Amino acid sequence: MTSTSQPTGSALLVRGGEAELLGLPSGGGFGLLTDSEETGAALSASRLTLADGADGAQPHRHLLSSEFFYVLDGAAEFLLGDEIQSLGKGDFLVIPPGLPHAFGAVRGSGADLLVGITPGVQRFGYFRMLQRVAEGRDRPESLIPVQERYDVHFLDSVTWQSARKGRPSAE
Repeated sequence: MTSTSQPTGSALLVRGGEAELLGLPSGGGFGLLTDSEETGAALSASRLTLADGADGAQPHRHLLSSEFFYVLDGAAEFLLGDEIQSLGKGDFLVIPPGLPHAFGAVRGSGADLLVGITPGVQRFGYFRMLQRVAEGRDRPESLIPVQERYDVHFLDSVTWQSARKGRPSAE
């Protein structure tokens, strides 16, 4: 999207064809709706579509922001701490700062998710990096130095690895 910061009191409108789209090799992709500079740091939002059973994000946590997910269609499973929770169409989830989480489409289903971070963090650069990693143009290790910048702190989870074994990844 090419809009800039919105003046106080004005609305931000992103028309359907205006969002930057980042495809993923496993199918689906990111629709970049708004980054924090466009909302006065109030929120960042994207739409993520995942192919059948595909991972969306590996275990991580955010220290500064809450992250929300609304399932527009399909089904997704989430790691929340050490538990796995399934969500379906119409379900809404808010993950507070510090809670370890991960997510992906349920096997046998794709997932279409509206995702937001509040307060907003500049995330579009991170999603572009994820696309390069997913396409093999960058190594996964390239994400480690930017954890602080994008407030994405990677974690290990035996629970998640066991639940998701053998699935395609968006990262």
